[in-house]
Amino acid sequence: MGRRSLALILALAAAPAGAAELRVCADPNNMPFSNAKGEGFENKLVERIAADWGRTVKYTWWAQRRGNVRNTLKAGECDLIPGIGSTVEMVAPSRPYYRASYMFVTRADRRLDIADFDDPRLKTLRIGVQMIGDDGANTPPAHALTRRGIIDNVRGYLIYGDYAQPDPQAAIVRAVASGDIDVALVWGPVARWYAKASPVALKLTPTPWLDGPQLPMQFDVSMGVRRDDEQLRGDLNAWLDAHKAEVEAILSRYR
Repeated sequence: MGRRSLALILALAAAPAGAAELRVCADPNNMPFSNAKGEGFENKLVERIAADWGRTVKYTWWAQRRGNVRNTLKAGECDLIPGIGSTVEMVAPSRPYYRASYMFVTRADRRLDIADFDDPRLKTLRIGVQMIGDDGANTPPAHALTRRGIIDNVRGYLIYGDYAQPDPQAAIVRAVASGDIDVALVWGPVARWYAKASPVALKLTPTPWLDGPQLPMQFDVSMGVRRDDEQLRGDLNAWLDAHKAEVEAILSRYR
């Protein structure tokens, strides 16, 4: 038996048995995470997993807004949602495959070097913060500013932006580049992705990982499956454990 034949047999033996499709729910307009063209790092990860398992990816496209888990995974439209918080209780999460934090984003030529919520300049600078959902729910950085009385000079940017346009999350980073705001607080993967495309150099500085005893700024990210799907969860964990270097290589291309 040749080496190639043996490798094929071992690969097939390691792949979970089951359907020929890996049914995935993902956002069609949410770079750098996913889009309908398959360009995001979540696209690349699930396609790599499916290839190893001898399956093809079947996407159900759904904007990652409030209610998406209920309307997709829990409704049986798919079996897997990549890029979901590791503590989300509506799903059974895989082991985390990356951790990210919020970033202070400023123009490099301004040399503001802001790295802490207690920087006194934040009381007067024009600040952009991301807001979640149609009701404008606050992200952790917005709470950190509010608890310090920093409100009147803060402008909110909905995470999903104008969803009819490409790159709806880019607006807050572009506002820093154009000078519309002085500093933005942006989720790390989004900040890194759009800073790379900025026409002017931007400086990204991680926020402190914790603000006070109960306000984290750093979060683990997993893949979510239905809570009773222990088989798929176990298969995902086994794949992630066996391919840590490959996962990191994919993620690094988007930083």
